[in-house]
Amino acid sequence: MKAILVALVVFAATSTANAAETYPARPIRTILPNPPGGATDVVARIVTQKMTAILGQQMVVDNRGGAGGALGAELAARATPDGYTVLVASFATHTIVPHLQKKIGYDPLHDFVPIALFAVQYALLSANLNFAPNTVKDLIAYAKARPGAINYGSAGPGSTSDFTGRMFARMANIEITIVPYRGGGAIVPALLAGEAQLNFGPIPAMGALVKAGRLKGIAVSGPTRSAALPDVPTVAEAGLPGFSASGWVGLAAPRGTPRQLVERLAAAAVQAVKDPNVRQQLIRSGAEPAPKAAKEFEKFVREEYERYGKIVAELGLGPR
Repeated sequence: MKAILVALVVFAATSTANAAETYPARPIRTILPNPPGGATDVVARIVTQKMTAILGQQMVVDNRGGAGGALGAELAARATPDGYTVLVASFATHTIVPHLQKKIGYDPLHDFVPIALFAVQYALLSANLNFAPNTVKDLIAYAKARPGAINYGSAGPGSTSDFTGRMFARMANIEITIVPYRGGGAIVPALLAGEAQLNFGPIPAMGALVKAGRLKGIAVSGPTRSAALPDVPTVAEAGLPGFSASGWVGLAAPRGTPRQLVERLAAAAVQAVKDPNVRQQLIRSGAEPAPKAAKEFEKFVREEYERYGKIVAELGLGPR
């Protein structure tokens, strides 16, 4: 009996090693829990296209939007952990949605194995041209003198723009009026018309309008300046020390996926993001390349989850 058990263990180990050597042997389903065309979709496609070339197998993007990313994440969490289904994990799926929604069908920390971080995404605090303040300091002073007078354009409850605006107001100790719109696209005409005066929005869209002289850029939300807008200061350096809000995009696998396969994917992802052409594409898309392999990415996800959990509680935005 003992000899049989030893033989089975050796067989299992040999089979796993052989599988790792030939992996991937077929296309990899890449669940992207957002609609096509959004910021997360753009970043994921840039990186996975390069990963396809590195791995020698197609990473087939499967857009499954809904519930802020929760539907696609749940689908990925329930997939067979064989390395042939992965999730484009993000700030939404692993950091915000689990704290904002009362019930989701997955646990971001326990149902997934982080593979690699692709990039972080900052938002641009932009304003209508006729809005008097030009700096964060001026904006805070203006808002304190006129409580509730500033209309802040939000893409809706639970969205990144909504959350970032509320976080900014809370940290600055100001009162602004949050005006929800049907997604980020509807905010732009409202800002241009002066219906809303302020918004934290995606750098590619808002930055283009700022460069065209149609909106003014006040600050970027991240801990460092954006490579796409190097002359625009961060919120922290421009008047609100300690403020930092950024999204992120990476790759995760269902829990139980063999470690050798996770490491193979992680190595391909890091190699892809470090490619000069991929870096330039990411920067043009408004993202900041930030390659982190599995262990470092796992630590990053946990820290972000805990950090934003505290912020959500402080803002009173708890589960609904």
